[in-house]
Amino acid sequence: MLACGPPAPYASQRSVGRGEAPVAAAGGPLRGDPSRRQHTYHSGGHMFNHAKAMMALAVLVIAGAVFPAHGQESEAQANPVDELPWQTGPTQGRIGGNAQIEVPEGYAFLDAKATRTLNELYENPDSGRDEYTFAPAGRDWIAFFSFDDIGYVKDDESIDADEILESIREGTEFSNEERRQRGWEEIHVTGWTFKPQYDKELNALAWAIEAEAGDSGRKIVNFNTRLLGRKGVMEVTLVASPEDLQPAIGQFKALMPGYAFNDGERYADYREGDHIAEYGLAALITGGAAAVATKKGFFAAIGVFLAKAWKLILIGLVAVGAGIRKLFGGKQESNEE
Repeated sequence: MLACGPPAPYASQRSVGRGEAPVAAAGGPLRGDPSRRQHTYHSGGHMFNHAKAMMALAVLVIAGAVFPAHGQESEAQANPVDELPWQTGPTQGRIGGNAQIEVPEGYAFLDAKATRTLNELYENPDSGRDEYTFAPAGRDWIAFFSFDDIGYVKDDESIDADEILESIREGTEFSNEERRQRGWEEIHVTGWTFKPQYDKELNALAWAIEAEAGDSGRKIVNFNTRLLGRKGVMEVTLVASPEDLQPAIGQFKALMPGYAFNDGERYADYREGDHIAEYGLAALITGGAAAVATKKGFFAAIGVFLAKAWKLILIGLVAVGAGIRKLFGGKQESNEE
């Protein structure tokens, strides 16, 4: 998904209040315990619409009214985001019938219905699939989780970053038609912040794209992560403001041991006869089903996908210099197109 705003390394694209940044999806890559990596999947994503949100990663910052800057929220005016039915920790957040995440004290979770309302507040198009929200009580960052039941994705495909970027650029321009109709800012892709990388041990695909919003030139960075499971892919997007990104990544990583695919849902649980996805890793970046459409309708399909992929955040967005690998405890070199 493409979201505008502070990036977060895992997940689908979204726009969040005070700050956003797609972050790794919950699961293995962020867990830190090698023995459990196959039992979890880092989103990235997240925060993070597969055929409509995967393609364009992102997080744009929506206006201060939704996620006001520290000290700017008026006590006399209620924040509609605060009024949502947040499930406060300690509790357990159920991500559909595919996974779950422990919500400790000081954090909160929104179910699919409440997340749809949150997306409306943030001007994020409907993904067409259930999405779930996880965030600290103060919402310094937000992570979006969404499962795409496309089947078992084979991870033996090579990725051509340049070709994928060009497809995303053209698709994003098509998506701007819907954005104009909605009165939203247009988005223009400028290049990779991190080229797509797949971690075969963790069964996690992560990447980040940089774009600019409207005529203002505000920077948008979408960090996406796809965690492969037995029956599909978990998309997670972490959204945070530039100043909150580094601590957000640290907090999110610390919480990942509480995320796990349900029993029998892990990538390693694959059995002969399971449904195989119609596409591979590259299509997870370029829009899933849209990527296997006929050439004639390819970019139009991608355009629809991208229109729902970029999360909008209209508060000062800037590229974040945190590498996707950093979310996994390693290093990642920044790749600029």
